[in-house]
Amino acid sequence: MDLSPEALSVLLEDAIRRDRITARRAALLNILQHERYLKREQLITRVEGELGKDCFGKLAWEDTFYRDMQIVKRAFYAAGYRLAYRRNLKQPGYYLRDQPPISAGLSAKLAGSVAEVDPAQIAVFKRLSFGQRFQQGCSISNLARQVVVNQIRQRNPRLSFYEALRLSTRGSGPG
Repeated sequence: MDLSPEALSVLLEDAIRRDRITARRAALLNILQHERYLKREQLITRVEGELGKDCFGKLAWEDTFYRDMQIVKRAFYAAGYRLAYRRNLKQPGYYLRDQPPISAGLSAKLAGSVAEVDPAQIAVFKRLSFGQRFQQGCSISNLARQVVVNQIRQRNPRLSFYEALRLSTRGSGPG
């Protein structure tokens, strides 16, 4: 049976939602698809940021990471890429051979973000004290969290504020 890429995508999304192992491997694949020269600790931190602390397990996390990376390596190979590890002191970590340090898509996003920076606003920001900058950062984070909570509650009106807040900090809301 030949399944369309769209059908396979739906099945994969369901497996990612239901299965922690598939979610970890998909997160690793996605991160390495866009960024290079990340070491094991960095990759684990990034995946835990998406899926939660100890998603690799508390005891055998090294074995779990190794098994996950073997599957990720096979997935890249199937797509025509070669995942490798560089031990060079200047740029250690996992990378895709013959690929730039960051993907073209991520590079374009970064360039767009840099283009949006207002030099006058940066000058104002630099004049603020550390405490003022910290307070602004906290304020922005709180506002962003409130926006996400409100979006989750609009899609799921039965959820309490605190349930929506919990879902927002996990990075995925229902529905």
